Amino acid sequence: MSKAPVLLAGFILGAFAVGGVSLVAMTQALTSERIAANERAATLRNVAAIIPTERMDNDPLQDMIRVSDPDLLGSESTRVFRIRSGGEPLALVLDPVVPDGYAGPIKLLVSVLVDGSLGGVRVIAHRETPGLGDKIETAKSDWVLGFAGKSLGNPPPEQWSVKRDGGAFDQFAGATITPRAVVRAVKNTLRFVERNSETLYGKPATPVKPPDQGDS
Repeated sequence: MSKAPVLLAGFILGAFAVGGVSLVAMTQALTSERIAANERAATLRNVAAIIPTERMDNDPLQDMIRVSDPDLLGSESTRVFRIRSGGEPLALVLDPVVPDGYAGPIKLLVSVLVDGSLGGVRVIAHRETPGLGDKIETAKSDWVLGFAGKSLGNPPPEQWSVKRDGGAFDQFAGATITPRAVVRAVKNTLRFVERNSETLYGKPATPVKPPDQGDS
C-alpha cells in the first residue's frame, strides 16, 4: 500500500489541529481584550459616580497605585486611583474589600475627597441575600448613597456603626450583618487615608504599609 495517502491524511489532520489551536488562541485574545475594555469602562463609570469629574483632568486608571493594609482595607492588595486637577489632588478612590459580609466578601469603591470627607461609596461585587443584604446595591435602595459627605468627624468615630449598635447608620429590616460590615469597612478606609494621605498622592515605589500605631 502506498504511504502517500497516509502521509497526506496526517498532513491534513496536522493542519486542522494547528488551525484549530490558532483559532482558539485568537478568539481568546479578542475575548480578553473585550473583557478588559468592558472592565475599564465599568470602573470609569463607577469612579465617575463618586468624584468631582467636572474638575478632573487626569486619567485615574493610569494614575493608580497599589497599597497593602489587610487590617484596614480587607485584602493584601488594594488599588488607589488618584484624582487630580492641574496636578493638585482632588480625591482618592480605593477598592477595599469587606471581608465579613453575611454571604462572603463584598467589594467596594470608596471615594475620599482631599478634605477627608467621602465623595461616595459604591458596591461593585457581592453575594448577599436577595431582598435583604442586597440593599447595599444602588439598584435596590439608596442606603449606600448616605455615605456621601460623611467623614471621621461626621459622625464622630464612636457613632460609625449601625443604629442597632448605638451608631448613626441605618440597618436593613431582617439584615444587620451586611450594613454593619460595610459601615466598618468604610470607616477603616477613611482611617487608612487619614494616616497615609500625603504618601498616597505621591508616587511610592513600593506598596504603602500601615503605620505602627494603635487605633484612633
